[in-house]
Amino acid sequence: MRAYWFDNAEGDQRLPHDSGRAVSADYLSQLGVLYYNIPSESDVDKLALERSYKNRDMITVSPEKMGAIYEEKVKSFFHEHLHEDEEIRYIRDGAGFFDVRSEGDEWVRIFLEKDDLIILPAGIYHRFTTDEKNYIVAMRLFKEEPKWTPLNRGPDVDVNPFRKEYLQTRQVKA
Repeated sequence: MRAYWFDNAEGDQRLPHDSGRAVSADYLSQLGVLYYNIPSESDVDKLALERSYKNRDMITVSPEKMGAIYEEKVKSFFHEHLHEDEEIRYIRDGAGFFDVRSEGDEWVRIFLEKDDLIILPAGIYHRFTTDEKNYIVAMRLFKEEPKWTPLNRGPDVDVNPFRKEYLQTRQVKA
């Protein structure tokens, strides 16, 4: 995992967009983002038990697997949104980027690759994209039945109870 401030430069979302300013795992933790490097699935099973994750599935995001809808799907994943549940992703192969909003509403880019596991809290604005290799395999973990309902950012979502709770519980120091 490598985290840094997104450079906001024009260009393909799948490029690194590295500003050269690193972001620490400590800062991510203050945002509520948890990171683990887990080399074995049995260790994922332990974490799942500790955090009450009852369900999981696998997703492959690539042109070969998704065919003609690949570009459309990658663009939809990159729309800024939040979820009313934690988002948990365990990277099994390939690589990609999760961007999360900071307390100052700037993007923090998090590069993930094999054996990286990330937990995004409910209510945090974020987006996802593959890197320029256009390939990632991830295990998705869920507390209940698998669901993935993105709520795209807008005035009505800004006042969502999960967003409000997220903001109230974060005491971020830059």
